[in-house]
Amino acid sequence: MAATLSLPKLPNLRPLRRHPQIQSKLLISTCKSEYPPPNPKDSHTVSVRKIDVLHHLKSASLPLTALTFPFLLAPEDAFAVGGEFGILEGRSFALVHPIVMSGLFVYTLYAGYLGWQWRRVRTIQEEINQLKKQLKPVAVTPDGSPPPQPPSPLEAQIQQLTEERKELIKGSYRDKHFNAGSILLGFGVFESVFGGINTWFRTGKLFPGPHLFAGAAITILWAAAAALVPPMQKGSETARNLHIALNAVNVLLFIWQIPTGIDIVFKVFEFTKWP
Repeated sequence: MAATLSLPKLPNLRPLRRHPQIQSKLLISTCKSEYPPPNPKDSHTVSVRKIDVLHHLKSASLPLTALTFPFLLAPEDAFAVGGEFGILEGRSFALVHPIVMSGLFVYTLYAGYLGWQWRRVRTIQEEINQLKKQLKPVAVTPDGSPPPQPPSPLEAQIQQLTEERKELIKGSYRDKHFNAGSILLGFGVFESVFGGINTWFRTGKLFPGPHLFAGAAITILWAAAAALVPPMQKGSETARNLHIALNAVNVLLFIWQIPTGIDIVFKVFEFTKWP
C-alpha cells in the first residue's frame, strides 16, 4: 500500500551571530570542554557554553529526524516488497516452483504406474485361483501320471498368468511404489509451501484463485493417500480402493492446474527480472 509522507517542517538552522568577544571565548570553552571552568561562579562562561550546546542540538535535528523517520511508517509498510529480499524476489527463484512441479507431475504418473503394477501382482494371483477352480479332473494312468495330451486352453491361460506374475515379482514394484510415494509426499508438500512463500516474496501477498486452491487440495490429497498406507499393509481392500481414488482425483487436479500455472509463468517473465 503506497503512502505519501512528508518531513516535518524543520526550524531555521542558520548559524547564530555571535559577538566577536563571545566567539573567541566560545572557541576557548570548546577546546577546554573536558575540564571544569576555572571559576564555577563565572556566569558569563556558563552562558557561552549553553549557547554552544543549543547550537549543536539544532545542527543535529536533521540527522535525528532521519533516524526516527522509519518509526513513523505504518507497520504493514515495513513488510512491503521492493527489493529487500534480493534474489528471492528474482526470476530464478520464481521459476523453481513451476519447474519442480512439472517434474512432480511426471513423477506422479510414474508412481501411479508402479502402484498399478503392484496391484496387478496381487490381483493376478486371484485370477489364477479362479481359473484353477474351473479345471476339470483329468484321468490318470495306473502309475498316477496324467496321460500325454496337449494342455487345454484353460491350462494354457493359467500357465501364461503364472509366468506374468513371476516377471512382475522380479520388478519389485511394491518397494518401488512405496519409495516413489514417499519422495512424492516429501518434495510435493515442500514445493507447495515454497510456491506460496515465493509468491509472497515477489508480491507481498497471495492471490486466492483456482491455482492456489487446487494446489492446496493436491497437497491434502497427498497426505490423505499416505495416511492410508498402514491399513493397506494390513490387507484392507477398502483402504486400497480409497487410496487409488484419492490419487486419481489428485492427477485430475494436477492436469486441471497446468493452464493456470502456465499463465503465472508468463506473469513471472513479465514482472520479474534476472537473477
